[in-house]
Amino acid sequence: MTLSGMTIYGCEPDEAALFEALAPQYGVMPRMTDEPVGEDNAELARGHRCISVGHKTKITDETLVALRSAGVEYVSTRSIGFNHINVQFAESIGIKVGNVAYSPDSVADYTLMLILMTIRFAKSTFARAEVHDYRLHDVRGRELRDLTVGVIGTGRIGAAVIDRLRGFGVRILAYDSVPSTAANYVALHELLRQSDIVTLHTPLTPETHHLLDRRRIELIKHGAIIINTGRGPLIETEALADALETGRLGGAALDVLEGEEGIFYADCSNRPLEHELLLRLQKHPGVLISPHTAYYTDHALSDTIENSIINCVKFESGDHQHG
Repeated sequence: MTLSGMTIYGCEPDEAALFEALAPQYGVMPRMTDEPVGEDNAELARGHRCISVGHKTKITDETLVALRSAGVEYVSTRSIGFNHINVQFAESIGIKVGNVAYSPDSVADYTLMLILMTIRFAKSTFARAEVHDYRLHDVRGRELRDLTVGVIGTGRIGAAVIDRLRGFGVRILAYDSVPSTAANYVALHELLRQSDIVTLHTPLTPETHHLLDRRRIELIKHGAIIINTGRGPLIETEALADALETGRLGGAALDVLEGEEGIFYADCSNRPLEHELLLRLQKHPGVLISPHTAYYTDHALSDTIENSIINCVKFESGDHQHG
């Protein structure tokens, strides 16, 4: 069955190529724009009940109203998280919102890379080499097998991280409100006290906002490292910066950050950076920052595009429970 089509907003060139290749296989005709969805371009979706949106731009309630007026009934976000859309408001005006699943390996691989780079002081080592200073680091690195890693959140990505860690012979502790793997689950305060490395893989919800707040950061083992490839607001960033600057924590590797919107995914090299905490963190020799890129692989992109199309096909076919 050929559908009337779907409108894809914020469509980057590599995404467009995949939509063009995959959509016809599902009987879908895509209408694409590289502009993020907004009130001013909601009319582009007219005639299509389903649209696909990116995760980089916040979708306002006003935009959702404009989309509903244009006849949109289903929004498929090309992300796992929903924190750029007010799902409850969307549903209250008759728009269902669905997310996508993609290979957890992209984020899991990246997490392991950040862990290894941090315990081997990669930031300062490579920075020195760039200016032809080839002396060894003042402190020797550590081997992963000698450390305890605490994994907070053991869904698909957290479980994939645990699988990789096992290959290093590391001691693993896990925390999740709903245990789902064969890992050694402990209470959160115990995980924080015992772990040399704490890595975050839990979804961002009202309950997990500032999961690592100032009080819990104080519980963390002295000299430990925090890794965050989940969502920035899982950490109370000012408390993290304070703990790093006082030497309470040994380092951090952050692929996500509170207040990253408008900074990550933009070239800020020629303008003042109005994010005091980001500037504080980047000054620290033990802190690695990357711009929300852990998911950014060819395999994950293919999964994302295909599942966006499948979401809309299922909605059109009457499977309104999907997503």
